[in-house]
Amino acid sequence: MSDAIARPCVVIPCLNEERAIDHVLRGVLAHCSDVIVVDDGSTDRTADIVSSLPVTLIRHPERRGKGEALRSGFRAALQRGCAGVLTMDGDGQHDPADLPRLLEAARAWPHAVVIGARMLGREHQPTARRRANDFASWGISWGCGKPVPDAQSGQRWYPRAAVELVDLSAQDFVFETALLIAASRDLGMQIVSVPIATRYHSEARSSHFRPVRDVTRITLYTIGRVLHYGSIVQSYHASHGTPPVVYDPEGRLAAQASPSAPRIDGPPSAQE
Repeated sequence: MSDAIARPCVVIPCLNEERAIDHVLRGVLAHCSDVIVVDDGSTDRTADIVSSLPVTLIRHPERRGKGEALRSGFRAALQRGCAGVLTMDGDGQHDPADLPRLLEAARAWPHAVVIGARMLGREHQPTARRRANDFASWGISWGCGKPVPDAQSGQRWYPRAAVELVDLSAQDFVFETALLIAASRDLGMQIVSVPIATRYHSEARSSHFRPVRDVTRITLYTIGRVLHYGSIVQSYHASHGTPPVVYDPEGRLAAQASPSAPRIDGPPSAQE
C-alpha cells in the first residue's frame, strides 16, 4: 500500500441503524481494521450492536446531524494519525466490498477526493430521490468547478488534507458539500468517481435525508460559494462542459452499456 493511504480509517455516522449496522461493520472489518462509528443519538439498539464489535464507538447523547457526526469521526481519525478517511453510511446502501476499489483510485490519484458514485443501476433509486440528487450534483459541480456525477454519495475517500477541513461551518448534510467544494477550490484537489451500484432496500428505515429541505439548504450554500469564488461563467463551463474523471479499470460502466456513460480516464502521468 502506498504511503499516501498507508493508514486509512473508516468513519461511519449512524442513527437508528440496528437492522443493518452489524452486517455493514462485519463487511468493513474484512477490509479495514481501523473503524470509527459515530452514533448520533440513536434510540434503538445501534450502540449495543456496535459495542459488541472490535471498532471505536463515539456516542452523541442527542442527535446533532450528519455534519457533527462526521466531525466527531474526523477529529478522532486525525488524533490517531490516519493518512485519510473512508466514509460510508450505516444503513446498508454502501457495499463494503467497494472500499478496496476506492483505495485503488486513491493510490492512482493521491491528491484527490474519491467518491463511490451511484452510476450503476440508477433505475433502482426512487424517482424523487434521483431527481433531487441530480439537481444537487448539477449545482455542486458548479461550486467545485469540476464535474461531480454523484455529489450526494456518502461513500468517499478523503485524503488527510481534506479531513483537516473538519472545522468548516456547514451543518448536517451540507457539511459533505462544503468539504467537496473546499477540497476542490481551496486545496486544488481532483474529484474522482468510482462507479458503484445503486442500492435501496424497501425493508430499511426511511432516509434521514429530506430531498426538499436538504437540497434547498445545499443549493443556498452552493450558490454562496459560487459567488464567493467568482469566475462564475468559467466555473460553469469547467464543471459542465468537460467529462468527469472516472476510475473504472474493470469496465463496469461499459458492461452496463449506457450510451451516456462518461469518459473513463486513467491517472495523469504526473500522479502515477
